[in-house]
Amino acid sequence: MSVVHVTDKTFDQRVINTDKLVLVDFFANWCGPCKALAPVLEEIGKELGSNVIIAKVNVDHNPMVSSKYGIMSIPTLILFKNGKIVETISGLQSKSYLINMVRKHF
Repeated sequence: MSVVHVTDKTFDQRVINTDKLVLVDFFANWCGPCKALAPVLEEIGKELGSNVIIAKVNVDHNPMVSSKYGIMSIPTLILFKNGKIVETISGLQSKSYLINMVRKHF
């Protein structure tokens, strides 16, 4: 599945109110590690297909949802299952680590 961009207004609809696994990337355009992570997330989305939604939240443009989830550093990745947080990790991570993290919640 491709990467979707979500906002303060669309977050609940796209992330919380779905029965799919959703890996949310809290990022900023000026963040170097965030830029390095972007193509990795694209690959994960393609590899895992319809099993997971990859969602991106720009922290500079979406302060409400970023504040709600206590985002203090970026990139921060939060994995949601049935609208509940099941994993949280900060910093640049490898593709294999992220795939394993998501797969254990299938």
